[in-house]
Amino acid sequence: MKLLSVNVGRPRPNPWKGLSATGIDKRPVSGPVAVSAPGPKGTGEVGLAGDRVYDVKNHGGVHQAVYAYAREDLDTWQAELGRPLANGVFGENLTTLGLDVNGALIGERWRIGSDVVLEVSCARIPCGTFQGWLERDGWIKRFTQAARPGAYMRVIEPGDISAGDPVEIVHRPDHDVTVALVFRAMTLEPELLPRLLAAEALPPEEKESVRRRSA
Repeated sequence: MKLLSVNVGRPRPNPWKGLSATGIDKRPVSGPVAVSAPGPKGTGEVGLAGDRVYDVKNHGGVHQAVYAYAREDLDTWQAELGRPLANGVFGENLTTLGLDVNGALIGERWRIGSDVVLEVSCARIPCGTFQGWLERDGWIKRFTQAARPGAYMRVIEPGDISAGDPVEIVHRPDHDVTVALVFRAMTLEPELLPRLLAAEALPPEEKESVRRRSA
């Protein structure tokens, strides 16, 4: 289990949401990248130095500090879409190899390299920027039906990470709430919502949404 690449965004225009810019265009960088806990959502801050988000209402902050996606899932999409998909093209900060990112448990912790510890917090929900960036009509529906969303993570221990760093799972909580389960419950299978409350590490705003929709 390792990092194939660490990807940092380049701001570019965002005509798909009517915003001044988007940070979805993430590309691999060489050398170490500092990782630290950002401030709360609303500032545009994220966990990787040199990166940020521009849709500050829906992205960034403590619980969406780092986004990870598996190279294996990119390869599956590459075959299905019939086009090459470079590391970072889904807007992920970390492209992993050998990790079941969608099968990761909410609250699961990964040690990356010697210092950094990240904690799985929630699933990525696709938006219009993602669809426009990939230039695929119907992409949101297709991505949602596949339920391979990738994982948002919060920063527990800061430090530097680099491509090639080993990834070790150092903690798995005692429940069965995976990233994929959260995604399915929040999108197409709301009957699964009550199961999500077993995951203490789910972000507070998502817990509130689950309680409201389960009532």
